[in-house]
Amino acid sequence: MIRAWAAHEAKGTLTRFDYDPGVLPDDEVEIAVETCGLCHSDMSLVDDEWNVSAYPLVPGHEITGRIIEAGASVSHLKVGDRVGVGWFAHSCLGCHTCMSGRHNLCPDAAGVASARQGRFGGFADRVRAQGAWTIPIPDALDASKTGPLFCGGLTVFYPFVHYAIRPTDRVGIIGIGGLGHMALKFARAWGCEVTAFSSSPEKADEARALGAHRVVNSRDKEALKAERGRFDLILSTVAVPLEWQRYVNALAPDGRLNFVGAATEPMGIAPVALMGKQAQLSATSVGTPAIAATMLEFCARHGITPETEHMPMSQVNEAIERLRSGKPRYRIVLENDFD
Repeated sequence: MIRAWAAHEAKGTLTRFDYDPGVLPDDEVEIAVETCGLCHSDMSLVDDEWNVSAYPLVPGHEITGRIIEAGASVSHLKVGDRVGVGWFAHSCLGCHTCMSGRHNLCPDAAGVASARQGRFGGFADRVRAQGAWTIPIPDALDASKTGPLFCGGLTVFYPFVHYAIRPTDRVGIIGIGGLGHMALKFARAWGCEVTAFSSSPEKADEARALGAHRVVNSRDKEALKAERGRFDLILSTVAVPLEWQRYVNALAPDGRLNFVGAATEPMGIAPVALMGKQAQLSATSVGTPAIAATMLEFCARHGITPETEHMPMSQVNEAIERLRSGKPRYRIVLENDFD
């Protein structure tokens, strides 16, 4: 029996929920959860913000722990391995998309916390995931702080690999929060010139400490105007509508504005506004298992970990309210205290 914390209705309080997971599939592992990060997407699932949730719903997709059982066909992992699991827990591994290495785009991919697909997440004492999506954690990383890398970290790391960002590129990061603070660390370690766009001037010193060479007040229209034509990549980590045309104007020729924050409002940009400089608009999903492993190696090499606050898992509702209020600096990690 797995012990967990579940929401039973949209925007509901999480309460204890125990369930029998049945026989372990041959291609999956069962993990004794040590920590699980709290992501804004967990809140979106609990609230059914995207109209994809089913209940009871056990959130949690930034999981670290140790394998306690491995299915018969899992050969690259063993009991006792310290591992992590992010947004996805399963893909078919046989379709053209998976076979071309784009497992994160598999049409049959299943989230680790997708109750609609019969899965329950990491706000629990144990969790299951396909071996292919279960990633060993390097010994050089502090596993207690590593959970947020498996979703938030991978989300902002993936564009650097996917779009072959160069160390000579100028990169702007919109939003210095749960995603943005990790993006600053990655961009600086990548070798780029890094600019933080923040609506909170009081975060300027923090942004520089996290890796920004420069900080621009995104509420200052003249300051944004002065950035015209500068950036090879601007990465938006926010989930709110902004005056996107101003950021398109800040792109260099062939520059890219890429979205990783789950904003839901239409953008209102005319195609003709992109043509003069061949500007590109794009968005990326959470990365692949291979890129997740590469990211962890990169983090170990450069000493990168998220900035975290730690709370016992039994205080999950208090943690969610803290996240709603925008107080975390910068990611909350829940520690398993079922025992």
